[in-house]
Amino acid sequence: MKIAITGSSGQLGFDLIRVLGSGNELFPFSKKDLNVADCDKVIQTFELIRPDVIVHAAACTHVDRAEAERELTYQVNAIGSRNVAVGAQKVGAKLIYISTGYVFDGKKAEPYDEFDQPSPVGVYGASKLAGERYVQMFCDRFFIVRTSWMYGIQGSNFVTKIVSRVLDGQQIYVVDDKFGSPTYSNDLARFIRQLMTTEKYGLYHAANEGGCSRYEFAKAILQAANITGIEVIAVRSDHFQLSAERPDNSVLDSMAIRLNQLPPLRDWRDALQSFFADDFTPSFFKNPKRESPVDPGRGN
Repeated sequence: MKIAITGSSGQLGFDLIRVLGSGNELFPFSKKDLNVADCDKVIQTFELIRPDVIVHAAACTHVDRAEAERELTYQVNAIGSRNVAVGAQKVGAKLIYISTGYVFDGKKAEPYDEFDQPSPVGVYGASKLAGERYVQMFCDRFFIVRTSWMYGIQGSNFVTKIVSRVLDGQQIYVVDDKFGSPTYSNDLARFIRQLMTTEKYGLYHAANEGGCSRYEFAKAILQAANITGIEVIAVRSDHFQLSAERPDNSVLDSMAIRLNQLPPLRDWRDALQSFFADDFTPSFFKNPKRESPVDPGRGN
């Protein structure tokens, strides 16, 4: 099977290459390789390689930066997704578009399922929702996959920030009023591998099962990393000055996975344990990015 991957140098892209590499012909495209905002280039590229499946993971994901760079965010997340959808339709490829739980306003007390009405509170979530609508508009065979609080071995994320902060000997303050479903990017890549072989098109919430607060997540990270003697201090969101509002609740319920009788992702705690058992090495944090762990920074 020929599989094109946009955003291949990112967190999910890295694991998609690991998971999909065996038995498939991969065409990974980083931002430098393919600017998804260039419609002609996107179409020409797909017409040249004629992929069977396109996994569209390229996106502007920095939530705060999106507020200041609104046009760029929409150009990549919305118009770029339109371009990929048009290209997929032209070559008859299945399209898997990676979206986010940030399409919701977070006011619901229970987890969000695929039949809840989106209402994003920031530019990032709104741009990803616009991308969803373009995919539905221009491509016949699509899977929209929303995920939440993704982390993995590639790049900077909440897990790596927490451990980096500890290794730097810094105090850890984490918000306790934001809730989500921590999702291991390798597990998400494995779900995508299963999904792309089906004809069960539509919208999916794909996150590791369950949910927690950022504070609970931080404590679980330290436990999974076998780091003891470190206090995690819970604070409210207004303790920090962030440019973008985040939804209070982005816990996802994977109803569509159940309805389509697909294997669910495992519990988030089990996935976190596997991340540290399988991917974590001390050298991974040798030169970490110094960003505040209380600010998730990026979407999903």
